Amino acid sequence: MLLNAIGMMGETVVLGWLTLELTDSPFMVGLAMATRMLPLFFVGLLAGALADRVPRHRLLMVTSGGQALTAATLGVVTLAGVVSLGQVLLLTLAAGILRGIEHAARQSYTHDVVGAGSLMSGLAVLGVAMRAGWLLGSLGVGAVIAHAGSGVAYLAVALGFLAGALALLPASTPARPLGAGAVSLWKGAVEFLVAVRRDRTLLVLMMLTAGAEVLGFAHQALLPSLARDVLDIGPEGLGALNAARSVGGILGLAAASMRASTAGGGLFIAVLMTFGASLIVLGAAPPLVGVAGVLVVLTAVNAAGALADLLAQSLLQLSVPGHLRGRAGGAWVVAIGLAPLGQLQMGALASLFGVGIALGASGLALAALAAATVLLFPRVKRV
Repeated sequence: MLLNAIGMMGETVVLGWLTLELTDSPFMVGLAMATRMLPLFFVGLLAGALADRVPRHRLLMVTSGGQALTAATLGVVTLAGVVSLGQVLLLTLAAGILRGIEHAARQSYTHDVVGAGSLMSGLAVLGVAMRAGWLLGSLGVGAVIAHAGSGVAYLAVALGFLAGALALLPASTPARPLGAGAVSLWKGAVEFLVAVRRDRTLLVLMMLTAGAEVLGFAHQALLPSLARDVLDIGPEGLGALNAARSVGGILGLAAASMRASTAGGGLFIAVLMTFGASLIVLGAAPPLVGVAGVLVVLTAVNAAGALADLLAQSLLQLSVPGHLRGRAGGAWVVAIGLAPLGQLQMGALASLFGVGIALGASGLALAALAAATVLLFPRVKRV
């Protein structure tokens, strides 16, 4: 996960910067980020059903290798001077399909390895490894862009994904629960939809996860514009902003790993409210506190975001029987697959009204969503 995450965050940094160079438009950066996430919504449940049928660590290896191939291809065409926005979007879309399968397999594989009793702590440890990789990837790729260009940066991203695939060679898959793999992929997806219809709590958890993604995590689409147009700190500064995201995530997950027994729906809602409030502060921060202050606020934003993500994954995994764990991971993938809506709306708001207004409006909407959940679905607090 550490190695794979270097590629994952490095791809985010170079994708945003290259798109901004090609188009000079924050809206197009939002579109590129949306293309990265768009496949998740469509492949999520089928990816989860696949993860319930085949060895999950093999899926993780194949998807990492595939993402290495798409990143390397973009690196080559960029170095050759023939890269176009269409090529960037198409290959990013292909990588997004592979990422959807990877996400579904990773959550259920973690459950396989550590068991239900340690799932919260296991996912927290995995999340720390991921964000440590994000930290290295964001700083490293930002520096590579500044000194060698986006083409070389994409090749560095490809190496990260390839190393992550090779690291799983000695891994194995524990025995699958009874009932896993007994039906086709399509029927497996339908089986999970039936479970969601019977238990509305699953649906609400998916809706809250989607809300966090659309209104909260989509703020990353504005970081290139924040770095270049608001703070004037260039590609290395963009790497520093993404590094602050990683540091915040590590701090939040480290705290969660020490208090795993407190996990629950009530905590999830409280964290979402905090996430929204911190985005409002981030929107107002640049003219008041400068670059250093923005880095501190961005760290706090992503500490809350990491906790929200951890709780969403854990609660979905623990709310289903064992043979549906892959599909629960797929449900999380579907929920975060709505991220393009957030990235597009943030890009549009930033183009029309500025980065600060876009961040503040999204943060306010996320806090309001969490508050409305308490009033309309009080059962979620008791999960």
